[in-house]
Amino acid sequence: MGEKEKKKKIQKHQLPIPQQQQQQQANKSSTDYSFKPSSDVKGLRFGGQLVVKSFTVRRASPLELLRLLALPPSQQLQQHNPNSIPLPSTITYLPTNFSILAHHAWHTLTLGLGTKKSKVILFIFESESMKSAVDRFWPSAIPLGEVNKKLIRGLPGCEMARFKFRKGCITFYLYAVRHVGVIGFSRADDLKMILQSVVELKDFLDHTAMLALPTQRSICFSPPGAVAMAH
Repeated sequence: MGEKEKKKKIQKHQLPIPQQQQQQQANKSSTDYSFKPSSDVKGLRFGGQLVVKSFTVRRASPLELLRLLALPPSQQLQQHNPNSIPLPSTITYLPTNFSILAHHAWHTLTLGLGTKKSKVILFIFESESMKSAVDRFWPSAIPLGEVNKKLIRGLPGCEMARFKFRKGCITFYLYAVRHVGVIGFSRADDLKMILQSVVELKDFLDHTAMLALPTQRSICFSPPGAVAMAH
C-alpha cells in the first residue's frame, strides 16, 4: 500500500495544475489550434442542469467585452485607428439580467443543488467581413439551449477551434471561426490576447451585479475615480 500511495503522489505532482494548462492553451500558435468543422466541434455543455437551457444570453458591446476581460480601452485603441472599434471581428454573448437572477433563484430553490454558474460565449472571426455577414442573421438575444444549433451548427462551410475556461461562477466558451480550407488564423493576435486575458482573470465569486447590466461601469478595469468590482 505504501508503494502505491507514493506512486499516486508522484503522478499528482507530474500533472500540470489547471492554471498551467490554461496558459499552455493560450500560448499556442495559430497553426496549433485544433480547428474542426462546425458540425463536429463541441458546443456548450449543460450536464444534468437542463433548466439552464432556457436562460438567455445577449449580445454585448465592444466596451463591455473589454471590461469583462479587464482590458483598458486605451490598450486596444493604441493598436488601431482611434475611431475604430476594439476587437472588430469578435461577437460576445453575456447573460441577461433575467438569467443571472434565475440562476440564483434556481440555486436557492434547489437548496444549493442547482447550478448558479453562468456562461459567456465569444466568437472570434477570421475577418471583419465574416463577422459582419454573421451580424445580419444572428439574434441580439438567444436561449442557451439554442446556441449549439443556431449559432455553432448554423455556420456551414466554417471551421472552429473551441476553448473552455472555468472562472469561478462563470464558464467562458471561446470559438475561433474561419472558412473551411483556410490555413492558419488571420486574427491570431486578437485570439491570443483574449485567451491570455481570460487565463489571467481571477475567479468570479458573485456576478449578480456584474455582467448583465448595460450601465455597469466596470468589472476589473477602473476608470479614474471609479472602483472596480471585486471578483
